[in-house]
Amino acid sequence: MTLDMLASTLSFAGVPGRLNPVKLFLDADIVVQAIMVGLILASIWVWTIIITFMLRIGSVSRRCDAYEDGFWEAENFETYQKDRRRGDVPMGKIAGAGLAEWRRNATMRGVDHEGARQRIAMAMNSSVGEEADRLATRLNFLATVGSVAPFVGLFGTVWGIMNSFFQIGQQQNSSLAVVAPGISEALFATAIGLFAAIPAVIAYNRFSHRVNMFESRLQRFSDKLHASLTRQLESR
Repeated sequence: MTLDMLASTLSFAGVPGRLNPVKLFLDADIVVQAIMVGLILASIWVWTIIITFMLRIGSVSRRCDAYEDGFWEAENFETYQKDRRRGDVPMGKIAGAGLAEWRRNATMRGVDHEGARQRIAMAMNSSVGEEADRLATRLNFLATVGSVAPFVGLFGTVWGIMNSFFQIGQQQNSSLAVVAPGISEALFATAIGLFAAIPAVIAYNRFSHRVNMFESRLQRFSDKLHASLTRQLESR
């Protein structure tokens, strides 16, 4: 009832002869309607991911900036790490992994410096990968919607056109007045599929680039810390 009222309102307020999206949805076949609803929900989730990722990457970058500025100015890395207790900062987790491995090797007798360098590097590289994966969580959904949504919409279009031709056979009338409404409703499904897919593809490509840049930044921090820790280990 609510959708019927909305469709009537849009028809009354709009310019005569223009498409009414709500009416196209209401007049569509139940299968096409289900496809449209699924695509609309996918589009809403896509925009939710886009907004939350933008907020998250901005917050993480600011926290990493503050952490890194203080980290390299600190006289003692372990003291800085304990005082700040910033376990939610990706760089803090990487530094924690490297320092923990450094402490284990520093307490060993007859330290194998080459082996210690490799173990410290592996510990921090593993942490870098985990942080990058954590940041990229849910981005795969954008890729999925970007590649699948147009085909889902196309399926709705094909189904609607099949239904239109069925109506032609039932009514024994092939005039445009019979065919056109059903085809319009069917094509509307493809339009919704593209509406969901286009921002998903753009966002996925852009955000993947941002994640790769952030991972490179974490790797540079890891390499710099690795050089500092192994230098201290060899001086013992």
